[in-house]
Amino acid sequence: MNPMEDAKKRYDEVPIPEELSKRVQWEVEKADRRRKAENASVRKRRRHLYGWQKGLAAAAAAMAVFVTALNTSTVFAQSMGELPVIGAIAKVLTFRSYEMETEDSLQISVDIPSIEMIAEGTGNLAESVNEEILNMCEQYADEAAERAKEYRQAFLDTGGTEEEWAAHNIQIKVWYEVKAHTDRYLSVAVMGSENWTSAYSETRYYNFDLEKGRQVTLEDLLGEDYAAIADASILSQIPEKEAQSGLDYWEEDFTGVTEDTKFYINEAGNPVIVFGEYEIAPGAAGQPEFEITG
Repeated sequence: MNPMEDAKKRYDEVPIPEELSKRVQWEVEKADRRRKAENASVRKRRRHLYGWQKGLAAAAAAMAVFVTALNTSTVFAQSMGELPVIGAIAKVLTFRSYEMETEDSLQISVDIPSIEMIAEGTGNLAESVNEEILNMCEQYADEAAERAKEYRQAFLDTGGTEEEWAAHNIQIKVWYEVKAHTDRYLSVAVMGSENWTSAYSETRYYNFDLEKGRQVTLEDLLGEDYAAIADASILSQIPEKEAQSGLDYWEEDFTGVTEDTKFYINEAGNPVIVFGEYEIAPGAAGQPEFEITG
């Protein structure tokens, strides 16, 4: 055995102290923990960088939407000018729209609106209103179609022909109109009509205060004496309407305005009282409207 081999043999035969073995094991585990920590740090930095990139992209998209809205919406722009208190920003969209002709020759046209509001303290106002509007529109369309089918059957049972029935051109329409959309108010009318009868036509008005984020009443607009103010204004306007239409209004049938009286808000911010056909005037007067200027 040469000296090198002899030295190696003696080295291999040297016993390793127990504490040294533990120390080596501890150092190995320490190095392993450090490596895992470094890897975790790298992953964290990568996630942070990715999140920052996503956040930057989202911020850019939000800014694009913000700038577009600011340049195209008076309500949005004016509300932004009131920061940090932001009033209700609202818009009206067509939620559902369809046209169809049934095998019974009924023409049905439906446009259902959806009101969207962005405001603090409005709760589920828009959601509850939209649900009410949706139910009203669908119910009216269904019931109008059923009435038209009953009318058709009665028409055929009394000697009418299919060709004559088709010539009636029965139309059912459900739609909406935005009466006012200002920096303060949003007013929407939702309507249903049937061209063969006016007995079942229906109109509902939804009026919102965009600053306070809630629906508006006549009392909100005219004060505690709203009924007396509105009654006096209506009675004073009747002579002019009679002169314009050549029709005699039925003042004796006017029982006064109540909290349930239908109205919408015009662009001037004034309530406009709406009466149904034959309510205070002959049918030729349609649905008489009276703007109340207070």
